Amino acid sequence: MIPNHDVDAAWKYHNGTKHSYHSIRAHPHFLDWDNKPLPFKIYPTLEVMRLPKDFKQTGVAALAALATSVTPVPVGVPDLETLAQLLFFSGGVTRSKKYPGGEVFFRAAACTGALYEIELYVVCANLPGLDAGVYHFGVAEFGLRQLRRGDYRHVLADATANEPSITGAPLIIICTGTYWRNAWKYRSRTYRHFGWDNGTILANLLAVSSARGLPARVVCGFADAEVNRLIGLDTKREVAFSLLSIGTGSSPPPAPANVEPLELPVVSYSKTEVDYPPMRQMHEASSLVSPEEVASWRREISPGKLGVKKNAGIALRPLSNAGVSRDAIEQVILRRGSTRKFSQDSITSAQLSTILDRATGDLPADFLHDPGEQLNNLYLVVNNVEGISPGAYFYDRQTGSLQLLKAGNFRGNAGYLGLEQELPADASVDVFFLADLHDILERFGNRGYRAVQLEAGILGGRLYLSAYAQRLGATGLTFYDDDVVRFFSPHAKGKSAIFLVALGKSALQK
Repeated sequence: MIPNHDVDAAWKYHNGTKHSYHSIRAHPHFLDWDNKPLPFKIYPTLEVMRLPKDFKQTGVAALAALATSVTPVPVGVPDLETLAQLLFFSGGVTRSKKYPGGEVFFRAAACTGALYEIELYVVCANLPGLDAGVYHFGVAEFGLRQLRRGDYRHVLADATANEPSITGAPLIIICTGTYWRNAWKYRSRTYRHFGWDNGTILANLLAVSSARGLPARVVCGFADAEVNRLIGLDTKREVAFSLLSIGTGSSPPPAPANVEPLELPVVSYSKTEVDYPPMRQMHEASSLVSPEEVASWRREISPGKLGVKKNAGIALRPLSNAGVSRDAIEQVILRRGSTRKFSQDSITSAQLSTILDRATGDLPADFLHDPGEQLNNLYLVVNNVEGISPGAYFYDRQTGSLQLLKAGNFRGNAGYLGLEQELPADASVDVFFLADLHDILERFGNRGYRAVQLEAGILGGRLYLSAYAQRLGATGLTFYDDDVVRFFSPHAKGKSAIFLVALGKSALQK
């Protein structure tokens, strides 16, 4: 196994999965529709406990929930109804569309290719309405299947080297990635998508938790084997990627008990599965092997490079609380989709300011050293925003301003950078995520690659929700890696392209 500090593994994977004008044409991929994976994980031998769907709406405005400005509840122990609400508005099926030969089920959070490779597992103490146990969230049935009976939170406390948010949480959600379900379309690049697709789910979970007044924290540092063993994963096919602690006020986890192996049959996803070793090798290289290594990893994380505040730039002014949309977080999640065609119409600078402000607000995560830190930097191609001249910009989160890098109409460039698609060319603005991987890998080891992709997904998910809260559209896209960096250089020199979200008005709503 490659140790976490041997970062050549991350560079090998990152460079080996870059898209370029040449690579797309030299290595075409044709989808085998007869072998498309089943979008649900099903344990055929386990009973399903159906979850309630008549949960009470929070009524909290989405833009307020994203700002995490909701006062915590006095007792932070969620009940079964709250858990059902969290699961539905993060991983649940919100609508479906029939077509000749099948049906597509769309879920609460955006996902690359609508392939939904992220699975959710629940580890909890005794909650009102739910016994302590380890459960799998069955999306197809909107229910829970019990994998283990009893309180196993101590396993996660140990695996995270007693991360405080885990040891005090009554509820912990484990997010896993299923390789084949995404690799059917995206091949080895799937490991990047684990972070993006897990991140959009976490964005929803954090927002709904905030609306419920429940503290939540993303945990990236854990001993992988212990978590995988707890939920009985076949790690050649599925792996734990992140944890989310939810709530407070629970009694400490009980004394450890034996974690017997789980050997539960699962319905096959496809007739055959194709293995892409680079994605599995990347995950193994980013894995932490013991609680002791987790503790060391967390101690050695140093503050990141926040940069120097600059006064020059266009000051952005987010809408005031009185001026923002009051649509509740649940309404916005149900309305959210991935825009399939933009109208090229303008959005206002206040709308863009509000989107950026809400998306880049403080993120509760164990890989961020202080509230002012983020791993990803945002670079924008502004095509049509009232009050902001077309051009390429850098978003200075510390000052809440846009720094002009070069002026001009770059719609054609944006379309090319976004894999020669119309969506980024037609969008009002394109938000490119770039990060200093040299610094991140030096600080975090290979685990940093997991963290930076996960953070990009969370910020991207917040962009989605902030846009849809204002009746705008959004869509996540892939890109030509090195061309993106070159376009934003010299400012972006030495950074790496991580993600792309296009924003604007949907042409279908005109």
